[in-house]
Amino acid sequence: MIDTFRHQGLRRKLVETIKSKGIKNENVLDAIGKVPRHLFMDNAFVEFAYKDNAFPIAAGQTISQPYTVAYQTELLQVQKGEKILEVGTGSGYQACVLHEMGARVFTIERQAELFKKTKAFLPQIGYNLKMFFGDGYAGLPTFAPFNKIIVTAGAPEIPKALIEQLKVGGIMVIPVNHINFDGIQVMTTVTKIDEQNIEIKEWDSFRFVPLLQNKNY
Repeated sequence: MIDTFRHQGLRRKLVETIKSKGIKNENVLDAIGKVPRHLFMDNAFVEFAYKDNAFPIAAGQTISQPYTVAYQTELLQVQKGEKILEVGTGSGYQACVLHEMGARVFTIERQAELFKKTKAFLPQIGYNLKMFFGDGYAGLPTFAPFNKIIVTAGAPEIPKALIEQLKVGGIMVIPVNHINFDGIQVMTTVTKIDEQNIEIKEWDSFRFVPLLQNKNY
């Protein structure tokens, strides 16, 4: 698994592309510049790894568009040392970006095929993360509370279990289905003010694979 000077140069160009689209957080941009995205993709798509597009991976899922990864991560306001729950491991790319920012990442995936593939793959490229197989709707209550939570699939609503697992003062970033736009989600931040109150803000629109409840394969 090789990360050549050419790949590194393509990453630098990708970072500039993302920056031109409005991402300002230098820590986010630095992390995107460090993670070798071409290693996460099937051979058929390696030549396209550093284009700002989503691409198919195993189990009918996708590796998110780098801009989308950067957008969610910027909203998350990651601080070094924070414990972050990721719902929807997928290829592991987003989790590795968080790891590069100094976060302690706990990530959960419901697709058995994808979970096994990613769990075996990430240590091979130097990323040893805490990975779990299970229902993302339920989160990881055993390891809660979390400073931040990031959901990488489109949700019909904000899961109450995830709000409960968020620390007071913590932030969750989640794409929520928009009732007026079929298949489109609105990126949403949930800030936990105290144990009884949250603040919800809506941002831009995106398209994600669906977050399914109680369905592990």
